[in-house]
This record gives sequence, C-alpha cells and structure tokens, in this order.
Amino acid sequence: MLAFYAQIKAVHVIAVVASGVLFMTRGVLVHAGRQRWAMAGVVRYVSYGIDTVLLTAALMLVLILPGAMFANHWLTLKLALVVVYVVLGSYALKRAATRRARIACFIAALAIYATMIGIAIAHHPLGWLRV
Repeated sequence: MLAFYAQIKAVHVIAVVASGVLFMTRGVLVHAGRQRWAMAGVVRYVSYGIDTVLLTAALMLVLILPGAMFANHWLTLKLALVVVYVVLGSYALKRAATRRARIACFIAALAIYATMIGIAIAHHPLGWLRV
C-alpha cells in the first residue's frame, strides 16, 4: 500500500478541501436564511460521501505511515480537533438555539478547520505557529 501513498494523500487533501468548502457554503446559506438549501437531502448526502472518502483516506494513511511519524502527537491533537470541529459544525448549522450562537459556532468551526490544516502541514502540534 506504501506504493500508493502519493495517490492516497492526494485524495485525502482533495477531500479535506471539498469538505471545508461544502461546510463553509452550507454555513453561509444557513446564516443567509437559506436553511432549506443548506440542509437539502442531496447536499447532506454529498457531505456524507465526501466525509466517508476523507475518513477512509485518513485511515489508510495512518496504516501505511511509520509509527515514528506520530511521535510528537500532532496526529492525536488533529484527531481531537476533528471531534471539536464536527460538534461545532453541527451547532453552527442547526443545533444552536440562537442565531448568535450559530454564528459563533460557525466562526469557531472555521478556526478549528484552519488550525487542523496548519497542524497537518507542519506535522507538529503548534501548526501554523511552527511553520
């Protein structure tokens, strides 16, 4: 599987970008009063599909990379932030009780997304601060 590392990583990066763009688009639609468009079945299923590809590629990368790659715990932090991002995203799109809370969660989710990208690029828990 190591022979396919570059292709798997490319699929993962493309899925990260697609997932982020779709989340940002859905968030903007929700906050523009277009909840029906943002929560339409087709849009949700596309999101599920992208996230499935993203998770599958991520798991494949974890399996083929050497264990020493994760010695500084950057991957552990990134995975913990994924959970925070998903929860904030859920609140940003529909679960928060007020518009102000949805906006705050949306902004926080986007900040977490950017932080995860910085951590992935730097392969270090400090992310953008390390680069």
